[in-house]
Parts: sequence; C-alpha cells; structure tokens
Amino acid sequence: MTGIDLNSDMGESFGRWALGDDTALLGVVSSANVACGFHAGDPAGMLRTVGYAAAHGVTVGAHVAYRDLAGFGRRYVDETPEDLAADVIYQIGALEGIAEAAGTQVKYVKPHGALYNRIAIDERHAKAVVEAMKAVDPSLSLLTLPGSVVGRLAEGAGLRVFREAFADRAYTPDGHLVSRREPGAVITDPEQVAARVLRMVEDGTVTAIDGSIVRLHADSVCVHGDSPGAVAMATVVRKALEHAGITVRSFAADDGLSPTVSTKAAKS
Repeated sequence: MTGIDLNSDMGESFGRWALGDDTALLGVVSSANVACGFHAGDPAGMLRTVGYAAAHGVTVGAHVAYRDLAGFGRRYVDETPEDLAADVIYQIGALEGIAEAAGTQVKYVKPHGALYNRIAIDERHAKAVVEAMKAVDPSLSLLTLPGSVVGRLAEGAGLRVFREAFADRAYTPDGHLVSRREPGAVITDPEQVAARVLRMVEDGTVTAIDGSIVRLHADSVCVHGDSPGAVAMATVVRKALEHAGITVRSFAADDGLSPTVSTKAAKS
C-alpha cells in the first residue's frame, strides 16, 4: 500500500468544557470526524473546527451519534429506525451548513460510539443510517468497521464504503476491540502505537492482546483525539508512515484512496 488515511474525532468540546486539541491534530491528520451536537460539540465549536480543517486542507466528515450528550454517545438508544434516520439527517445537514459557511464540504459519515458499534451488527439501525445518508447526499462515503452490517448495506445501496483500524486500541483474537473496561484496552505509548500502525498498513496484521495475529485491511487509521497524548501520538505515527514511504492522504478527498475489500469486524 502506498497511501493511508489518518482520521481523528474532533469538535467534541461543549460550551466551557474543552476536549482534545483540534488545532494541533489538524496539522497531522488527513480526515476530521466532526461531532454534530448529539454526543458532543456545539455550533460555535463545530464552525471553529471545520474552519480549521478547511485551512489545513483536511477532509471533513460528519461524526453522527445517538442523542446522548450525558453519556458521550456511548449508550445505546432504542429508537425507531424512522427516528434514527431523521436524527442522522439532522446531524449531517447541520454540519453541511456549517461546512458551506466555512468554505468546505462534508465528504463522509463516520458514526460514533454506541451507534458505530450497533450498526456493525444491527440491520434495522444500520439500514436507517444508510437511508439517511442516501436521502441527504448519495455521494457521501461511509467510514466503518471491516465486515460490518452497515458496510454491506451501504455498498448494496451504491454508497462508497471505507474501512478503518484503530491505532491506540487493543484487539481481541477474533478481531474485535478490547472493551474499554478491560486493562490494556487503550495503548498510550506513541512509539508502540506507531509500530502497530506501520504493521497494519504494510502487512495487514496486528498482534492481539493474547499475542495471536489478527489479519485486517484498512483504508484509514483512527487516532482518538481524546486519548492521552493524542497529538504526540498522531505525530509519531505520521512520521513513521512517511519515513516508510507511505503517503498520508484522505480516503474521501476528490483524489483519495480506493476502498479495500471488507474483512473482520471490530467493535469500537
């Protein structure tokens, strides 16, 4: 592989509560998953983050979620597919308006937290997200897990689908992510993370938490913006990739990457 995308969740500050260093991260990553106000973010912060992204030439994506500000979008919401579709349409539309005001465009959708995990396995909610994307803009790409239900449905609906791996999360032997409740679920050493990412990109494998080898194929690698030392970690990862001759560029840009073939799923 000669190219890979680096994405990070952004725009998640809310009012007086600041989360992450979006300005610094936007100098490193190639895609920004911008919160749309349902799990985090507010209009002023969204506009500020999208403006920074436009200034840095970073591709903007809608980081849509269940309506769960108190739980940061990490709690499942048992809403009807019709309500979920409307929620996703609302979030994408809000960010598209802000992007237009900032002189850029929303190019893709990456669901967040519990919604991201749910639509990897739940056909009802996955279909609602796909229908929402099609209703707003069929040219939008979807960023999701390898082997996810939503990826399959989106491809069937004619959407472009891209898969991601996680730089700073531990994997189980079956290719899922280790629960955040478990020790060792989040990896904080930048050099270790950089070595893992390089192996993911060059070899298509990652070492699971039990020492076994998991095969995966990804178009994008996520560095969580709220992880400890996220900026330093993303910087080390990008330098390692570029040193290896791997170009960092957005999968969803006009001259971006082509989708890989779907493989195993992993839970965020």
